[in-house]
Amino acid sequence: MVTTHRKQKAREAREDLILHEAQAILLERGYLGLTMDRIAQATDYSKGTIYQHFPNKEEVVMALVIRTSTRRSALFERAATFRGCSRERMAALGQAAELFVLLYPDHFRCEQVVRAASVRHKTSPERQRALEACESRCMNVAKGVVRDAIAAGDLDLADPAQVGELTFGLWSMHIGAFNIAAAEWPLEELGIRDPLASMRANQHVFLDGFGWRPLYTEHDWSATYARIAEEVFPAEFAQVRGADE
Repeated sequence: MVTTHRKQKAREAREDLILHEAQAILLERGYLGLTMDRIAQATDYSKGTIYQHFPNKEEVVMALVIRTSTRRSALFERAATFRGCSRERMAALGQAAELFVLLYPDHFRCEQVVRAASVRHKTSPERQRALEACESRCMNVAKGVVRDAIAAGDLDLADPAQVGELTFGLWSMHIGAFNIAAAEWPLEELGIRDPLASMRANQHVFLDGFGWRPLYTEHDWSATYARIAEEVFPAEFAQVRGADE
């Protein structure tokens, strides 16, 4: 039993190193520059050992995306526990999404690779389902907060289908902003100095449009964001601040 546990730990350590080196190669050389030979050279493992973990480089990239997506799901689930009204809890989900970008800035570059059909079709159904499950977890957390808002009387949606529409609107807003930021567009030429702050402001405009109370002008949102940082994500915000110093 002990031997089996040690073997599993050793396998996990090898896989962690493979993914770490593969990500570095991917970011430096791009998808076309990522090869199993280069991964083997970077890790000092034989190519046969690499293939024992991943049958091709597409599976490597998918595993990278799944690993960080799992961490994003965990951040969302923690955010939903914030002790506040429904709209404050949705603000906490927004903070979780922002933190994820700050903690894992390279995720979206990897994710854009696996979104290509030519790459995704070379990955296993199991890994494809694992990624879909991570995304569904985040969407379901957000939908739960929307339903709680309706139950509390903070939000009035005449059509139940609008729960999905509202959630999709927030999701697409965040993903679009994060992908643009990851692409390093010259946003300052558009007058956008802080894309995350701009996205946060647009989120409030969007929710005001649905009449989700308290409206932006009815509440001290700066105090709410400070509470979220202190009560839900103190370690993560400390990590971000440390990286900036």
